[in-house]
Amino acid sequence: MTATTDAQVRERATALRAELAALEDPKIRAVNEKHGDDHGVNLTRLRAVAKREKTNPDLARELWRTGDSAAKLLAILLSRPTQYTQHELDEMLRAAGSPKVHDWLVNYIVAKSPHREALRGIWFDDADPVVASAGWALTSKRVVKDRDGLDLPGLLGRIEAAMQDAGPRLQWAMNECLAQIGIHDPALRERAKDIGERLGVLRDYPTPPNCTSPFAPIWIDEMVRRSEAR
Repeated sequence: MTATTDAQVRERATALRAELAALEDPKIRAVNEKHGDDHGVNLTRLRAVAKREKTNPDLARELWRTGDSAAKLLAILLSRPTQYTQHELDEMLRAAGSPKVHDWLVNYIVAKSPHREALRGIWFDDADPVVASAGWALTSKRVVKDRDGLDLPGLLGRIEAAMQDAGPRLQWAMNECLAQIGIHDPALRERAKDIGERLGVLRDYPTPPNCTSPFAPIWIDEMVRRSEAR
């Protein structure tokens, strides 16, 4: 890339940050801040910007480097999962900051990256519970799509021992793994439900009408019911 092109990328990133700033809505920011997110951009509008810009790895990297959460979300949408090295993805995850950036990075980029399994192993036992939650999230995806090689009873044992006292984001990720094991492995379903029942994690989580509770026993039963009704 020439110096002129580098300058053009920086100029475009600056223009996009100004556009995102103009989309800031104080009411959206107030709601987002209750969940730990530090931006106020409507995500439907942000996605429209990404659709217009199309995939652009160089611009994505420049936006990510700004450190701004809305710019990072846009960067993720402009990225190719294959454009980042394992080391880059590890650094990005640790610098993700807000929950929404963390979730989008894991689900839209890392989960589709050729480095996903290596990173799952690195993050799974990380001392930082937020980083560890990414390892558990990737493990949940393997439970759903490719359980071969996973020690599911061992995972249930770890969940049973640690989920109740885990930090919020790690607890959420472990609970999802518990539910997915119960949904997708009939032989372990009752054990998964029993663990969820005894620990009571997310039992009282406020759930909107027509949505499924994240409380594992209810989640498992509902997903199995839907599967059997097809």
